Amino acid sequence: MTETIDWLQHYGDSHAELSYPALYWAAVPMVVLGTVGLLWLVPVPEEYARISPLLNWGSTFLMAAVVYYFIISMPLAIGMLPFVVGVAACQTWLEVSEYSPLRVSTGLLLAGTIGLWVGRRRQWSFGPVWKDLQLMMIGPAWLLSVLYRRIGIPI
Repeated sequence: MTETIDWLQHYGDSHAELSYPALYWAAVPMVVLGTVGLLWLVPVPEEYARISPLLNWGSTFLMAAVVYYFIISMPLAIGMLPFVVGVAACQTWLEVSEYSPLRVSTGLLLAGTIGLWVGRRRQWSFGPVWKDLQLMMIGPAWLLSVLYRRIGIPI
């Protein structure tokens, strides 16, 4: 448990010098939605499709994220479930909407990446943004951990 707290603290420390925190944190879910949306579009083996139309690379990624959340912290995992379900719901809606899932997902990923970069503008490099993209599913969990600390829920 202390490793989780230390790890979340380290992640928070690396985000203490944001130029535009609100923009940065709005960009985090955009990156998640865009990435999951693009993964949702990758063709799956026929065996996956036979099991469920919802089983695809995007939903597999979300399931792996939930397993990871449960490994690091039960309270965080429970708190992240609505976010993960919301991401999946957005993707299933997008599939049946009149909008192009490829264009929407690409636009969200690009806009989110730009938001991450502008939010970190003090650093003027793309290195930290690349690291943020690698840790994209940690950002929402870290935000939830901040909220938990403020209202007194143990992580």
